[in-house]
This record gives sequence, structure tokens and C-alpha cells, in this order.
Amino acid sequence: MRIVVNSGPLISLARLGQLDLLPRLFGEILAPAAVLREVTQDESRPGAALVKSAEWLRPGEVSDRSAVERLSSSLGKGESEVLVLAQELGATAVIDERRGRAVAAALGIPQTGTIGVLLAARQADLIDAVTPLLDQLVANGLRLSSRLYEEARRLAGEA
Repeated sequence: MRIVVNSGPLISLARLGQLDLLPRLFGEILAPAAVLREVTQDESRPGAALVKSAEWLRPGEVSDRSAVERLSSSLGKGESEVLVLAQELGATAVIDERRGRAVAAALGIPQTGTIGVLLAARQADLIDAVTPLLDQLVANGLRLSSRLYEEARRLAGEA
């Protein structure tokens, strides 16, 4: 499966020490230029060095710049590039931001997020449990509703 990943999931997975789940779960992992800049521009940011050294992460180039500009009126540059590139390639967008996910759904772009990656890893027996990782995400500042937290635990068989 081909995915186009946004900065939020890259940073979250790097903070968890689970960035390597992406190549273990997915065949081709791309990140558009705006996302790569956002994550790696400041080497002191969480995950910057790990993402920069990830040989499996390929840069993806968006063809339709006008579509990016249209989406950028309501989304960030990275989210806009992720959605346009995913649409151009027929790939799944890995995006956490609520607005970006809503736009992806409206455009018919398949999507998942950090929690979806963790659930897929749990199902594939690549991780032992989701709950401690969810707790770590929350401790690191990820806004996660109690409903989504409990639903993720239920789907992982940990509720």
C-alpha cells in the first residue's frame, strides 16, 4: 500500500520511538516537500533527525500546484500537499488534523492517522499494546478526545 504522510503522524511516531512502523506496515511512504521542510527544518524539533535519516521515506512531488493553493486557503501547506499528492497517486493520506481529515473525506481520499497506524501495528503483532502508546501521545500534548481514546483501546482489544 502506498501512503502519503503528514508531519503530525511523523512527529508523533518519532516521539513514541515507533517511526519504523511505517515501513513495516506500508509498501511505499512518501512525504511532500512542505511536510519534509516542516519536520526537518529545525533539527531540535522532535523527530527531525529521525525523519531526515529515514531512508525509506521518499519525497513526493505534487503536480497540481493550483489544487494545493485552493486547499491552502483552509488548510496548512503540508496538509494541502498531502491531500493533493494522495489524490494524484491514489494513495492513502496519513493525517491527524480534523480539518484535513474532513477535506480528505469530502474528496474521497482514503485516510488514516497516527492512531490508525498504531492499531494496524497492533493487529500485525508489531507492538504489544496500544494503550501505553496512547498515554504517551497524550502526555506529549496530542489532543485526543476521551471517546477516541476509548474507541482505540476497544479496537485494540484492550478496553
